[in-house]
Amino acid sequence: MYTPRFNQVSDRTLLLEAMRSYSFAILFGPVESADEAPAPVATHLPLLVKDEGEHGTLLGHFARANAHWSALAGRETLVVFPGPHSYVTPELYTEPLSVPTWNYIAIHAWGKLALMEDADARIALLEELIEKHDPAYLKRWRVMPDGFRRTMLAGTVGFSIPIVRIEGKFKLSQNRAPEERCNIQAALAAGSADQQELARWMARLGETNEPAAQQNPTK
Repeated sequence: MYTPRFNQVSDRTLLLEAMRSYSFAILFGPVESADEAPAPVATHLPLLVKDEGEHGTLLGHFARANAHWSALAGRETLVVFPGPHSYVTPELYTEPLSVPTWNYIAIHAWGKLALMEDADARIALLEELIEKHDPAYLKRWRVMPDGFRRTMLAGTVGFSIPIVRIEGKFKLSQNRAPEERCNIQAALAAGSADQQELARWMARLGETNEPAAQQNPTK
């Protein structure tokens, strides 16, 4: 991922927090077929982000019918966490020779995908995902007939990915003048949910990143 120095975030605590906040991620990796060369494929999945290992560990499950899981098993997998994003108008700048850009947060993590063979571990994973996203449903799930729950579980394939490399890009106008950053933050804070999230991160990180040269309008 192209990341100028002033947009780089490597703080482990911040990266884990952001991955948990934007945990509906995308897994990338090739799928081979007998007739064609390996082609890149993407699968969108909600993940659990654990504070385990050097950079953290990712847990999730595929639908068993999705053949992507078998192609990724035992292979390095790229996992992308797309965060909030927003257009930034040059009307917010004091420098007249300015161009539009786009602010956003994105985290890329790499690791070898390992299948979760243990049934108890897969049940625990499924219940933790339920507890995170719909805790009121967990009690109902646990009293459902065992046969139904086993059937549902059999339709999933659990996995873990210990992260071996990670890149965080928080493009938050760090290279603009202080007055311009204030303008941008105020405009974002009054906007959509995504824009408000960016404003919140600007408030947290605005004092820790060094200004740099004129902003590159490319993404």
